[in-house]
Amino acid sequence: MKRAFTVALREVRSYLQDKADLAFSLLLPIAIFALIYGAFGGQTSFSSTVPIVNEDAGAYSAQLLDRLRAMDNLDIQLLSAADANTKLNDSTLLMVTFIPPDFSTRLAASQPVQLTFKERGNGGMASQIVAAIIRGVVAEMNQSFQVQAQVKGLVAGQNIPDELIQTAVDKFVEREASAPLVEVAETTVGSKPDPVSRFLPGILTMFVLFAITLTAQTVVEERRKGTLERLLTTRLTAGQLFAGKFLSGLLRGFVQTVILLVLSYAVFQLFTPLSFLWALIIALVFAAAASALGLVIAAIARTPDQAIWISVVVTNVTVLLSGTFFTPAPGSFFDKLTHFSLNTYANDAFVAIISKGETIAAVGNELTVIAGVMVVALVISRLLFKAVPGGR
Repeated sequence: MKRAFTVALREVRSYLQDKADLAFSLLLPIAIFALIYGAFGGQTSFSSTVPIVNEDAGAYSAQLLDRLRAMDNLDIQLLSAADANTKLNDSTLLMVTFIPPDFSTRLAASQPVQLTFKERGNGGMASQIVAAIIRGVVAEMNQSFQVQAQVKGLVAGQNIPDELIQTAVDKFVEREASAPLVEVAETTVGSKPDPVSRFLPGILTMFVLFAITLTAQTVVEERRKGTLERLLTTRLTAGQLFAGKFLSGLLRGFVQTVILLVLSYAVFQLFTPLSFLWALIIALVFAAAASALGLVIAAIARTPDQAIWISVVVTNVTVLLSGTFFTPAPGSFFDKLTHFSLNTYANDAFVAIISKGETIAAVGNELTVIAGVMVVALVISRLLFKAVPGGR
């Protein structure tokens, strides 16, 4: 066993000295983590800058702007009409809101008036959200105007000043807004899905399986060049050489997984110290199974190109069948196929630890399946393992 570890350490040293391989294996997990952080690690609430052209100098346009400024997720940017049109034409801006010159005058006279959203194309998703927010604010103002008009009609001829009516209406509207008669309550069944914990397990297993199975190319290349045959002229036996290759693949995959887990632990705080330990155990078992699969591919491939293509096909099929990026309908044919993917069991184990707070005992079935695949793959790959092309 000591000699097998020696082979593994030799492989790891060679791997660390290969700058291209090192960049692929160590920097790529960090790049993937950066993508996850960029997609899910920033603010989860919507925020946007709202370009507005205010051609009205009245009180109601000022009231509209004040209401929009009061929203923490909106940053109001006032522009001139000429500047706004220029930015729209050169696509610097995708949408600008125009407040017409007679906005306040017409509202004061209880006459209809409209804002204008000038868009470049469809304005994009953010612009559509901003437009919906502005429509909501305008709708609230419109309700106040309608109430004022109705009250004025009811008290007509009683010599009640318009200012007093407006003050009273504003008071009741504000009270209704702060304590509405009808409230909406949200009840969450189960836990709300966290996109990081939802996709991180799939990315972990996909990357490890992809990287580990590609090491089959190295084994095939060493066999073709006679490197493995020369190693057998030392005190190494074929079994020790095989064990060394398995351990080197396991260590490489485990190191890559640890990088992503540590970064996720530090930035997203997905783990407790104990659940982080459970995640490391799952990662170790899965890396061992992936390393064994890599040796199976190395045993059946005759050329480095064959090893690459078989690895890519195996990785893509297992990722597709595992439902890594989408959840198949329960009981569907595709749902049944997920049970034939190694990634499914590793993903389920990671999700149970990360999202559900389970212990390692709760994922015993998943770990048993992964370990079983590892054992079967090791037996098959050892029976087929060749250090010399066409020989043993």
